[in-house]
Amino acid sequence: MGEFSQISAKDLVKALEKMGYIYISQKGSHIKLRKLKPVRKTVIIPKHKFIRPGTLNNILKAVEISKNQLEKLLKS
Repeated sequence: MGEFSQISAKDLVKALEKMGYIYISQKGSHIKLRKLKPVRKTVIIPKHKFIRPGTLNNILKAVEISKNQLEKLLKS
């Protein structure tokens, strides 16, 4: 798999919700999602039309999924 062409915050939030993350709040242009089980994790998503590649990589590391797994979530 190559690089994503571009991914929006809206699509990323939908994919993370499929993983069990729930919307907690939004402050300005930042969306807070949280997963409670098995371990409590919180991730902040910038609400931009397109998320920069470095930011996306950091978010994927935080939620412990690969780009391939994200691509599958986006397609389902």
